[in-house]
Amino acid sequence: METFLDPAVITLVLITFFAATVNGALGYGFSSLTVPVALLFYTNRVLNPALVFLEVIINSYVLMMNRQSLPQVWRRVLPMLAGLIPGVLIGSYALAVVHPGRIKFFTYAVILPFILIQAAGFRRYIKAERAVSVPFGAGVGILYSITTISGPPLALLFNNQGYVKEEFRAGLALVRITESSLTALAYYFLGLYSSATPQLMLLIVPSVILGVPLGIALLRRVAAETFRRLCMSFDAWVVGFGLSRTLIELGVLASPQAYSVLAATFVVDGWLLFRYFGKARKQHTAVLTSPRPSTTEYAS
Repeated sequence: METFLDPAVITLVLITFFAATVNGALGYGFSSLTVPVALLFYTNRVLNPALVFLEVIINSYVLMMNRQSLPQVWRRVLPMLAGLIPGVLIGSYALAVVHPGRIKFFTYAVILPFILIQAAGFRRYIKAERAVSVPFGAGVGILYSITTISGPPLALLFNNQGYVKEEFRAGLALVRITESSLTALAYYFLGLYSSATPQLMLLIVPSVILGVPLGIALLRRVAAETFRRLCMSFDAWVVGFGLSRTLIELGVLASPQAYSVLAATFVVDGWLLFRYFGKARKQHTAVLTSPRPSTTEYAS
């Protein structure tokens, strides 16, 4: 059992508290923030079982908080839920048999493009939503069961398809409670739970209990889109660093060449961040300088 002064333990407690706060505010982000940092100290095979079990609890709470919007979204996400089943089975089996280093590389390499595409504000409406949802759900199931991360691709699709705020959170919660529950069961039958699972859960649970309600309260005081954008930048930098370190560990690139991935991530995200705040500043200026209606016009 690791001590509370261990750097891995301190890092895990801090990042899960931050991630739980973000999850409470946005409805997603717990794993996508926790995993890139925690993988610097733990393998997916050790980390995932504890995170998946906790995500069942977190996602159940988020689903309950957004249950009023479920009637508007459950039919839209039903094909995606069907696709999750084979995806979770394939991904869980891969986690059990594939080398941990390669799993770590897969985690970083797949997540980084999704984060940057989402940060770029990419939109292209898909007319054949139901036809796309089944294979998309299978892909999300594979990704989630290997990495416990699915927030970036799900947020990208839901934003792209024009889900309003309440529908977004309800649909996301429904998909994530399904994928986390299915993955928890698959891990059990594959024997992926170990003595490390309850130990890690004991470290993470207090962060979740404190962080999620804090995030819900924080969202009332901070602009949600700005908060989300800053979290994405943090995530991109961590993933870029993790990918660079993994390339060194696997012997693909040597140091310092491997850190060119991190440098490229800084450049791309820095440009996207500059563009985002530049656009936000222009919109704010336009609102301030726009002529206000007179009292008579407003009354009429």
